[in-house]
Amino acid sequence: MRNGMHTDKERCVRAVQSKDARFDGWFFTAVLTTRIYCRPSCPVVPPKPENMTFYPSAAACQQAGFRACKRCRPDTSPGSPAWNERADLVARAMRLIGDGVVDREGVPGLARRLGYSTRQIERQLLAELGAGPLALARAQRAQTARLLIETTPLPMAEIAFAAGFSSIRTFNDTVREVFAVSPSDLRGRLPRNTVIAPGVLSLRLPFRAPLNPDNLFGHLAATAVPGVEEWRDDAYRRTLRLPYGHGIVALTPRPDHIACRLTLSDMRDLPVAISRCRRMLDLDADPVAIDDLLRTDPLLAPLVDKAPGRRVPRTVDEAEFAVRAVLGQQVSTAAARTHAARLVTAHGDPVEDPEGGLTHLFPAPEALAALDPESLAMPRTRRTTFTTLVRQLAEGTLHLGVESDWEESRARLLSLPGFGPWTVDVIAMRALGDPDAFLPTDLGIRRAAQELGLPSTPAALTARAAAWRPWRAYAVQYLWTTDSHPINFLPV
Repeated sequence: MRNGMHTDKERCVRAVQSKDARFDGWFFTAVLTTRIYCRPSCPVVPPKPENMTFYPSAAACQQAGFRACKRCRPDTSPGSPAWNERADLVARAMRLIGDGVVDREGVPGLARRLGYSTRQIERQLLAELGAGPLALARAQRAQTARLLIETTPLPMAEIAFAAGFSSIRTFNDTVREVFAVSPSDLRGRLPRNTVIAPGVLSLRLPFRAPLNPDNLFGHLAATAVPGVEEWRDDAYRRTLRLPYGHGIVALTPRPDHIACRLTLSDMRDLPVAISRCRRMLDLDADPVAIDDLLRTDPLLAPLVDKAPGRRVPRTVDEAEFAVRAVLGQQVSTAAARTHAARLVTAHGDPVEDPEGGLTHLFPAPEALAALDPESLAMPRTRRTTFTTLVRQLAEGTLHLGVESDWEESRARLLSLPGFGPWTVDVIAMRALGDPDAFLPTDLGIRRAAQELGLPSTPAALTARAAAWRPWRAYAVQYLWTTDSHPINFLPV
């Protein structure tokens, strides 16, 4: 863990002098002589150590009066892995800010979702990130604004509105303050005569290398629900349910980034759509730290060395994934996809896909809670599991969103009928994002363990896996690679 790394000046200086991209997003370098802040891997000649100071966030740099470097574009760094590794107040607040809650509901809305006072949240964010929720949200708005200015021909007034600014004046002032240029100067980077279909954006999603796309995109493609998801032309495509409307995204793995093509019904959803896609692909992970720890087990090391940088495939919609986990209990992947496709056709909101192939949004919990249980082609006990889950999700008595306390959510899920440890840990791993979720009862994991010479009984394997903490969810991805059988959802 590198929390608070910005306070270790000697280590930060070494990272900057070696232009180490692994630390991009962990901290930011502010140069006292130029009043510019950079990512550690900035290609310019490093400043003298006495002219460097370090901050934990871009927002803190901006608050201190530093401008973003035009060469390394520090605001486009991968996010800090800490926000996806932790479930404490600061991490949950950062995930909510990334999901646009401050822009939509203000700081009181952020506090209400977290169950703390606004003063408590501001104090903790200031202590760890050097900036409060408003400053952090403002930095995100500035990044969204620049992205829209540089990649679309949208009028500036529409960009200001889409990025979440309350007025054109605030938009202009913020862009000048953060980037030291006017919006029209940034627009100069857009090629002349650029023609883009309305609501369509093409952008790059950065990540920390290495990234192995095989398990990530392979799992998403193998479990894709017809109408909602598809694999086409080397891209994973799916529909998105977003706060202001809906979207369709196409994600294509490239050697140094993920190509992302977004079609949005409302441009205000851009930062949320980006945040959810990054989360689904686990792009803010620190693969070097994860793989280094897993390599300390001599039986896991060959798997890691063979294909390093595996990510945990997650989700863009936590409630959707929980429903799909129940549909997949004790059936094959094909059967689970068939069950889900029927629900999508009957209860999903239809959408238009200009490229064809995608037809619906996955049904919201409210729609699923209103269906006739007798229409579900599944055993009665699983029908009860399904209806209980969707009712609690619809009523808001069960929360699985980015603000969730992982342990509290696990306990709530375990209390529901038909939810055993396997289902809860799959949801914890893929929906809640717990990097330490583990599946010792999974048949594929037990087969892999036996093949590698690891203990294969759940209790013994769990004891051995204690050395893999806090990255057991990543160990699961490596173990699954040894199993040639198709993905099956057997345990409950």
